[in-house]
Amino acid sequence: MSSAIETVQNLQGTIKLHDGTEIPQIGLGVYEMSNEEAEQAVYWALEAGYRHVDSAEWYGNEAACGRGIQKFLKARPDISPEDIYYTTKLQTNRSYDQTLKKIQQSLKDSRVDQISLYLLHSPIGGPKVRRACWEACIEAKRQGWVKSIGVSNFGTKHIEEFEQWGLEKPVLNQVDLHPWMRRQPIVDVCRKYGIVLEAWAPLARGMRFNHPVLNEVAKAHDKSPAQILLRWSIQHGFVPIPKSVSQKRIQSNGDLFTFELSQEEMAKLDELDEYLITDWDVVDVA
Repeated sequence: MSSAIETVQNLQGTIKLHDGTEIPQIGLGVYEMSNEEAEQAVYWALEAGYRHVDSAEWYGNEAACGRGIQKFLKARPDISPEDIYYTTKLQTNRSYDQTLKKIQQSLKDSRVDQISLYLLHSPIGGPKVRRACWEACIEAKRQGWVKSIGVSNFGTKHIEEFEQWGLEKPVLNQVDLHPWMRRQPIVDVCRKYGIVLEAWAPLARGMRFNHPVLNEVAKAHDKSPAQILLRWSIQHGFVPIPKSVSQKRIQSNGDLFTFELSQEEMAKLDELDEYLITDWDVVDVA
């Protein structure tokens, strides 16, 4: 695989999805942010060059993200709303009709004309319900309410269902993904079907910032542990969405394209896998 430095030169660098659209390779996650924090963080991130914001119905801050986006667009009339990649997610898999209603509500709350990427937040609910909700996502895409559709926290058996159903496959699977949780079986099945991996906890929620291997690599590059973890994600071809409410850290987290980890350094980080669950693990639900 060619190095990310060759393919991604700045914060506007993108990865092509199998539906022909492109997703910015780094985004801002807003999980567990208050409305005030989310609005400010979104504005700071966009100001710093990010063009990708990841929210969810579950987070309760879709409207705040929308306000942050609108505030930025008002300050930067040279930037088009279409330049901002906005992701949100369905909280609960219930039914076809309920999913369509929730998508319309997210559009209204977020104040965007179209959701760039809409995800089923989890596989919970069973195959029949998952399929109904996914068919609703396909319809929402047909209606133009969303541009692309994907999933979050789906395991290998859930990904294989799309092939069995003969339905359009997700463009992306967002999972807990970092050196201590490599999820190789999920990564392998997603790559088999051309599904991009997105890391919702690329910094392992700070649980391993003091790890000696991580700090050794960080010292060698004069970078922070967070920057090394994000660079690891970038070089694996993942889409990391680090969360921060600090303007300084948001800016630092975006400074990833002036250095590259060696193959040896990548291998050292790859060896740290320990199935570290940082928050939520539902990839094996029925």
